Amino acid sequence: MAGIVFLKTKNLEEMKFFYSKIGAKVWIDQTDCIIFKHDNFLFGFCERDDISTGWLLTFFFETKVEVDKMYKLLNLTDKNIPPPVMNEKYNIYHFFTTDPEGRDIEFQVFLDEIDFRWKDE
Repeated sequence: MAGIVFLKTKNLEEMKFFYSKIGAKVWIDQTDCIIFKHDNFLFGFCERDDISTGWLLTFFFETKVEVDKMYKLLNLTDKNIPPPVMNEKYNIYHFFTTDPEGRDIEFQVFLDEIDFRWKDE
């Protein structure tokens, strides 16, 4: 399992320019969401009108089976949390829930082929 911190922005191009300037590389560009990598740190920005809630902690896996196992492990059916679904816009399979203190978290798998090497070479 690996993770990404997602932040909301009103100006994706400005974020892309700024973080590229300080050495982060675009890892995945999903048009309105960009994921950067800098060594072993992954973080992303998604363009949204409302940036008040600001962030999302995302854990990602290599297979849909692992996402399904996490859903079952957390007993989310009992909590009326919707099961994992396909998101065609981003070509991911995912679900959302919250941690014990109410923070938003996501569990997903990228369905596109992804380069999982973390270090820049």
